[in-house]
Amino acid sequence: MLQIAGVDLNSYKPEQMQRRLGALMTQVGVKSFVDYCRLLERDPSQLKRFRDYFTINVSEFFRDQPKFAHLREVMLPQLLRNRQRLNIWSAGCSYGAEPYSIAMILDKLSPLRHHRLLATDIDRRILELAKEADGYQLADVRNVSQEYLKRYFVQQGDKLRVTDQIRQRVEFRRHDLLRDPYESGFDLIVCRNVVIYFTHEAKERIYQGFYRSLSPGGVLFSGGTEIVPRARELGFHNGVVCFYTKPVAGTGMS
Repeated sequence: MLQIAGVDLNSYKPEQMQRRLGALMTQVGVKSFVDYCRLLERDPSQLKRFRDYFTINVSEFFRDQPKFAHLREVMLPQLLRNRQRLNIWSAGCSYGAEPYSIAMILDKLSPLRHHRLLATDIDRRILELAKEADGYQLADVRNVSQEYLKRYFVQQGDKLRVTDQIRQRVEFRRHDLLRDPYESGFDLIVCRNVVIYFTHEAKERIYQGFYRSLSPGGVLFSGGTEIVPRARELGFHNGVVCFYTKPVAGTGMS
């Protein structure tokens, strides 16, 4: 198995991996893969650049508003009716916009309840930025309502910071979806625009892991361009695009 700096390239789509790797090698002026490996071994700055390039970090608050509206208006209220305390996992959280968005919604829907919100990513550097919860630009909050901007953000010059009230509700941890074990007992798993970069086999393993990690009646919230392969064979009930429910045993229903 080909691994460089802990990134399992075998699980990336070959054509995408080769294209991105070729572009990066051209940028640093290296022509052969062997020479590039040697460069990574001796130059920590190039190794960091490689990891940053392959652990793609693209996100924004409330990305894909219609889907977040469905999460806010339908899925979370449904989960809250049956559970006093939600256990939520934001997988591939990047710099924190996604888990903080969910924390804001929960603060509005159930302000007196203390839910668990775990946010994970493979990139340690991006996790440190996520924990700080500041330095967000206007482009990051273009989908945030004026009500939420006033309530959950603090202006810092030309940047924005998430309030401590919201920041303290998210637990950040490093986790590799391809290599590390998954916790269980989640009511909601949010993994959006992450697995599109992986091979079919890697996707299958990840979705099987998500299914096992969900509690009966729990929900997987995927990205708008991602379709869970063989969802019904895995056991999911898919009533709305991007939302996959693990049925309650014996009912076949969510």
